[in-house]
Amino acid sequence: MSGVLGLPDDIRACLFDLDGVLTQTAKVHQAAWKRTFDEFLRSRDPEAAEFSPADYNEHVDGKPRKDGVRDFLASRGITLPEGAADDPPDMPTVHGVASRKNDLVLRELAEHGVEVYEGSMRYLRAARDAGLAIAVVTASANGEHVLEVAGFADLVDTRVDGLVAARDGLPGKPAPDTFLAGARALGVPPARAAVFEDALSGVAAGRAGNFGFVVGVDRVGQAAALTDRGADVVVTDLDELLAGEQHT
Repeated sequence: MSGVLGLPDDIRACLFDLDGVLTQTAKVHQAAWKRTFDEFLRSRDPEAAEFSPADYNEHVDGKPRKDGVRDFLASRGITLPEGAADDPPDMPTVHGVASRKNDLVLRELAEHGVEVYEGSMRYLRAARDAGLAIAVVTASANGEHVLEVAGFADLVDTRVDGLVAARDGLPGKPAPDTFLAGARALGVPPARAAVFEDALSGVAAGRAGNFGFVVGVDRVGQAAALTDRGADVVVTDLDELLAGEQHT
């Protein structure tokens, strides 16, 4: 029944990114990154250029927190010591900056909960009803919490999040390892699985893993960039696939 989902007929599993694909938490992460980096940059140079949406899309989105810290600061010519996992959020280390960002995200989720994309929820339920195996693959260490708060954990067969990646030593996106781990957990070869991603790094990971189909989800007007990174099709919400309105 993959064909009715806008997928090739031989697809047997769907691997969904979480933030920005199924849930509206990507905007929470972006706001937390902006506040974290702007405060950090101003502490070093009051005239420093602010963290921008382009910075988020290019250097941070879809990546593990510490990778995002390293990659963005490297783009500004800044290198920090790694520090330790228990560094406080005001410590000028990679771990410290990452901790500050996570504290802000957790505070926002606690105060306001998690909003889902209703079109994506319709698609997720249709995929489940069609008998496809379902995995969530996210760089977030808060994946389990977000699934529970959002209320659709029962629709997901397996989860590969930041905690799983750290436990198993899996490099983050754009490396394909976390998506490959999701496919293995479902017992499906990559060629029979579809990847659903809104992040440039995530689409690149799907293509690098030789998955059977890669769907780019364009929430911020970067359809061309998603295609360039390897998306087979780009939609603005997943229920467009059900309606046959995808744009290549």
